[in-house]
Amino acid sequence: MNRSPIVAILGHVDHGKTTLLDTIRDSRLVSKEHGGITQRIGGYEIATGIKGYDIEKITFIDTPGHEAFSKLRSRGTNVADIAILVIDATDSVKPQTVESIAHIKNAKIPFIVAMNKMDVVGANPDKVKKDLLKHEVITEDMGGSVVALPISAIKKQGIQELLESILIIASDIDLKYDLKNPSKSYIIETKKDQRGVVVSCVIKDGTLRVGDIAHTNQEKIKIRALINDMGKSVKEVVPSTPFEILGFSKSPEVGSLMTSEHQDLSEAPEKDQEPRSQMDVSSMLQKEGEEKQKKLTVIIKADSQGTLEAILASLSKNENIEIVLSSIGGVHRSDIFLAKTTKSIVIGFSVSVDNEVKTLAKQEKVIIKTYDIIYELLDELEEVSDLISEKEEKEKNLKAQVKILATFPIEGDIVFGGLVTKGKLNVGDTAEVYRKDKLIGKSKLTSLKNRAKSVQEVKKDQECGMLFTPALDIKVGDVIKFVL
Repeated sequence: MNRSPIVAILGHVDHGKTTLLDTIRDSRLVSKEHGGITQRIGGYEIATGIKGYDIEKITFIDTPGHEAFSKLRSRGTNVADIAILVIDATDSVKPQTVESIAHIKNAKIPFIVAMNKMDVVGANPDKVKKDLLKHEVITEDMGGSVVALPISAIKKQGIQELLESILIIASDIDLKYDLKNPSKSYIIETKKDQRGVVVSCVIKDGTLRVGDIAHTNQEKIKIRALINDMGKSVKEVVPSTPFEILGFSKSPEVGSLMTSEHQDLSEAPEKDQEPRSQMDVSSMLQKEGEEKQKKLTVIIKADSQGTLEAILASLSKNENIEIVLSSIGGVHRSDIFLAKTTKSIVIGFSVSVDNEVKTLAKQEKVIIKTYDIIYELLDELEEVSDLISEKEEKEKNLKAQVKILATFPIEGDIVFGGLVTKGKLNVGDTAEVYRKDKLIGKSKLTSLKNRAKSVQEVKKDQECGMLFTPALDIKVGDVIKFVL
């Protein structure tokens, strides 16, 4: 079945995000059909009244701003299906606009540019569209695919066209759900009041009913009550519906998944117990490399435009470094959330990092590196880039990989039993022995057995017995890499 799109609104401060949300909310509420008063629960559903589409309702997440948007993505899942980028047509593109663009692109969801305040003298939509080109946002009339609409949130102009554009995009991306599937909801807000812990959610698949058992990565709960955006208790909710839930004993994390299907939703434990704030970039590279990160992704914050341009000019020559966001100003909370979702490190040059941001970075396991001398920044990033290049070159030459499971002394020789986890190995291959990611020696595979039979080749997911010459002190848990 088709479900309504879930929409988030982003943009620079004072460009009209909240005004747009309020205008849509107050003029299009489903609740007005019933004379109700919509509650602020972190999201609301509107009836557009626009015919000719598979769906005519839209759900808005009532948490405007890229920080809230990225925080909702911190668990790695998009809560929103579509984004609206609000830009003041008299002010054009500003620093937080650029940051919002980075967050939207990282989310890989379609978006609409709403050029707001068209009723104000000095509004210049052409300048907005030209400025967006600098950030690789190409609107339809400039030859691209991004819809850009002139609106006035305060005068309620262009709102109908904006809503219809959302429905058009929703039809294109074909949003579906199945009531028979296990329910999947995402936490968008939490609070405590006289009712206890109150959690705001939006559901994206399945059905959720009062009395159901639901699971998050923090706890298992029984749903005591469901409240819709009109403040009314309901027995069940279906996809794209925003709602409040009672039943939690403690507040779950914003952005986390709640499902009726029991599964392990906890995050993988950190392998390295050293506090990341004390790790150097090289250590970070080794850790992030385990996650198959091909490039070093960075967020750069600088004290001036001139400094930023100098840094970017130097880094643009390095193909192993990818810049997720670059802007002027201090390191903010939103930079930490973006770094978490993109697996980036945050680079600050002659900028401040307050204690709140440092604490958040520690909680989210994000590295912040600060510099005051430009060559130190460039030298360290160059060093990391060389390590990445070296690592990638080794990966290209990797023929097979085996994890050692057992050792057997047989007739004076030590036979090593292992599981092939990558590729295939052959008698005569060159072997490199790694212990805790450190190379401890090299040898050659001289004998290979599978199911007690001598063979010339063993492939991935097969177990094997191996002899090496010269002999090495190989232990259970070591990894053998066979290289070309």
